[in-house]
This record gives sequence, structure tokens and C-alpha cells, in this order.
Amino acid sequence: MIRSTIPRLANAVMMIRPCQFFSNPQTAASNRFQGQSNLSKEEQQSFAIDEFDNFVTILEDAGIEVIQFNDTANPVTPDAIFPNNWISFHHDGSVVLYPMEAKNRRTERRMDIIDTLSTRYNFNVKEIIDLTEHENEDQYLEGTGSMVMDHTNRIIYACRSSRTNLLLLSDLAAKMNYSVVTFDATDRFGDLIYHTNVMMSVGRDLAIVCLDTICSDKEKSMLLESLKANNKGVLILSMSQMESFAGNMLELQSSSGETLLVMSEQAKQSLLDKQVSSIEQYAKIISAPLNNIEASAGGSARCMLAEIHLLKKESS
Repeated sequence: MIRSTIPRLANAVMMIRPCQFFSNPQTAASNRFQGQSNLSKEEQQSFAIDEFDNFVTILEDAGIEVIQFNDTANPVTPDAIFPNNWISFHHDGSVVLYPMEAKNRRTERRMDIIDTLSTRYNFNVKEIIDLTEHENEDQYLEGTGSMVMDHTNRIIYACRSSRTNLLLLSDLAAKMNYSVVTFDATDRFGDLIYHTNVMMSVGRDLAIVCLDTICSDKEKSMLLESLKANNKGVLILSMSQMESFAGNMLELQSSSGETLLVMSEQAKQSLLDKQVSSIEQYAKIISAPLNNIEASAGGSARCMLAEIHLLKKESS
């Protein structure tokens, strides 16, 4: 396979500081990772703010540019802290807006954010690909939650769920000149996993995946063959590690050029020493405590980061 010459890792991320974070009843049916918090909405929000601000500090100290936007009070968007589901930013200057399953998540989409990134932060936005009309047809594709993207080799990995329509995925992949590897993935109770990025992560040279979620031996072999054919080391997670959000990681590049693998503290603590050593051959581990966010909303570190692959505008 011909390797792309595009930059492979992002060194900037967009994050949304929550305004009214709480466990979203509209997403609970399809997100089995989402717990029933005993905290009040006000307590969930308070803890989420503390975890968010600490996470930002950890990322910035590690050399990642964090561009923050505040969530809006109206409309109420309890999952706004997870922007990677409604938007993605790409090397070719394209920005993709995605159709969302939960109605109260659709109002997270904000054109003012794209405008600000283009004007204030000087990112080069050439095209906006708007897929949101597919919500009218009950077809959903929730960004880099639904899709785990290998930008180096132009491959999208995705597991089918109510939030990941494979026909819509194929159409987008063709438009972006990516190939697609799809499969069914289920949790220990046999329910479809809602987002691909909770059971696998693909970085520049290392893929991390919970193979126990894939029931079909044929699809399991297909996934492994694709990863290994593209020169990825493969680290295998157990089901319990995936349940601790160890699949929900994102590889980034620091301002000094260091490769970082970002995860939650719970995810890191679930790893065996030999797994940590394996990861450290490829990247420096950066972790942050996100226990309240994980328990209340069923998302973790990767979900909170919309990596910005856009290039800066050339000086005139």
C-alpha cells in the first residue's frame, strides 16, 4: 500500500468546557458504558469541570495546544464535552459535520467554532462536508467515535451500531479516498458496542484493540491482517480493560515532536506492566483522572478530544 505523505499526528485539539454536564437519558439505551450516577446534575457538572480543567492542564504541560470553547447554557447539551462525535478536522482542509442519534446532541453543532478556528486561530478551512441531513432518514455516523481513522494509510475501522450506519460510512470514505474495514463488536452481554473508539485505538505505529469483542473469527482475522499489513504493532486488551476505557485512547504529537498516547487514569491503571512497557516503546503515556465523566456519560479521554489536523493558513 502506498503510504500518504500527510502529517500523521495532530498537535492541537479542540475541547468543549461543559456548562450543564450530566448523564444523558437520550443516549443511555445504546451506550452500555454509561452508568447511572448517584450524584445530582449539579454535582456531576461540578466534578466534570474539575476533571476537565485538570485534563487541559495536563495536556498543555505535555506540549499539546488545547483550544477551548465554552458550552452554551441554552440549549441544554449534557454531552457537549464530547465534541469528536459531531465534528472532525482533516489535513486537506475539510471539516465534516456528522448526523447524531440523540436529538439533544444535535444542538452541540456550532458553526461559530469553525469560524473562530479559521479567523482567530488561522486554521485553513477549505470545505465543509455536512452530513447532518441524514438524520431525517435515521442514518447516523458519529464522527471519530464511530470511526477510528488511520490517516497514514487512509483506512477507517468501524463497528456497526445504531450510531454507525455502514452505507453512510462507505459514502464518506469514498469521498475522502479512504478504505473501510468494518465488523461487529459486542460487549460481554452480547450488545453491540456503541462506538468503535471504545474498543480500539490506532496510532502511527501501534494499534490497541479488544479482540474479544469481535465474535466472527473471519472479521477478527481481517482486522488483524489489515493492521499488520500496514506495519502496526498490535496490543490486545481484555474485555475488563476495555470496560475501563483502555480502548479509548488517542495518539498526539507534542510541540517538541514527542509522540504521546493520551488516556484516562482508569484506563492506565487497568493495564498490565508489560502492556505499559509495550506502549512506551511507541509513545509516552499521558493520563488524567476522569472517573466522574466516565461513570456519568460513558465516554473517556479520546471522546473529549477533537484533534485538529487542519494546516495553518499561509502568510500573505
